[in-house]
Amino acid sequence: MTDPKKTSGPACDIPQEADYTGVTIIELEPTPPVGDYREAMEIANGVADERLGEYMLLSWYDRDRDFSSPQHVDECHANSPVPGYVDYALYRDAKLKVNIGNGRFIFFYLPLGL
Repeated sequence: MTDPKKTSGPACDIPQEADYTGVTIIELEPTPPVGDYREAMEIANGVADERLGEYMLLSWYDRDRDFSSPQHVDECHANSPVPGYVDYALYRDAKLKVNIGNGRFIFFYLPLGL
């Protein structure tokens, strides 16, 4: 039986930053700035279409509404330096990150048909 008074450290290492190895990161600053999430998604989807061909949108973040998808992925990342939507995408092998407006809108994509 384990002594509950003894602690040997955390059960697993918590990453201090995301590992973007193998992910192409596109940073866009449209002028004028995009109006809303839908406009940002159209731009990001266009980039994904050009770079990946067939693709799947894995996750995204909308800072204007402080909302991410898939829903609830941030619940278990409340105190984590890596947001849930980022962790979700990277662990599902995202290959493209499109960042619009310096983090205002972020989209992660997975190419299909590879």
